[in-house]
Amino acid sequence: MDWQVAIERNGAALKRVLAALVAMADLGGQFTFFRPASAPLRDDPEAEKSKLSPTLPRRLHRAVLRLLRPTESAARRLIIVAAKTLPAKPPLPEPAQPPQRPDNAAITVLRSLGIAIVITPSTAPAPRRAVPAVRRPPTAIALPLVDRLRNPGPRPRTVPPHAAPRILSFEGAVPHRLPPPPTPHDRLDATRLVLRLRALAEALDDLPRQARRFLRWQALCARARARGLKSRISPLRGGRPPGQLCAESRRPRHEIHEILRDLSFYAGRALDCPDTS
Repeated sequence: MDWQVAIERNGAALKRVLAALVAMADLGGQFTFFRPASAPLRDDPEAEKSKLSPTLPRRLHRAVLRLLRPTESAARRLIIVAAKTLPAKPPLPEPAQPPQRPDNAAITVLRSLGIAIVITPSTAPAPRRAVPAVRRPPTAIALPLVDRLRNPGPRPRTVPPHAAPRILSFEGAVPHRLPPPPTPHDRLDATRLVLRLRALAEALDDLPRQARRFLRWQALCARARARGLKSRISPLRGGRPPGQLCAESRRPRHEIHEILRDLSFYAGRALDCPDTS
């Protein structure tokens, strides 16, 4: 099988789908690689404000996310196929253990009698001042290399805030006003969506780097299994890939579903034949 032809054809198709998602969400200002280098940026305060905190209507946000999930799944399978073309490298070396100081004769004798000995270092660092940790939102993320596993348990039942029961008392309490039900035109925060689109674009822009990253992940998992630790056996989950429509689905099919079906076949063949000769 000619892996290079499959990589080039499906890589170009994924870039075309990604460009369509960015254009559909009108997020061209968030991606410099979709704008020519000679085109200057407009000094628009409203554009700068939307660049810092982008928002999308609920209906558009859900539509982009519905196509982004299968696109990410297809990109993961394209990385697995790209790793097939790289030469296999030996696993990473074991981490070096820190050298231990030999105990003197007195400490050895006391420990043989069952007496605990605690040795404090002579040059102990001064205790640092406790500083409260401030959790900042991430500015960049990487495309996950493995599929998210399904939750084996049943989905917990939840009640939306606008339908929550209101408990009143007979002491003249004023009933709490419930929030209005969501509408398709509500503005949702699209910061996480932009980060995922950027991670997908960076992965498609440099496939060899992502393929080497996948080989390192495989080596780490193999070393963990050799040491008796639990780790993922396959980066792909069983059944339908994330974002793929079932045969009985009434939702309209998109080009990305056909691409995901082909790349799932190629990725399965690449994982079943680990030799690169």
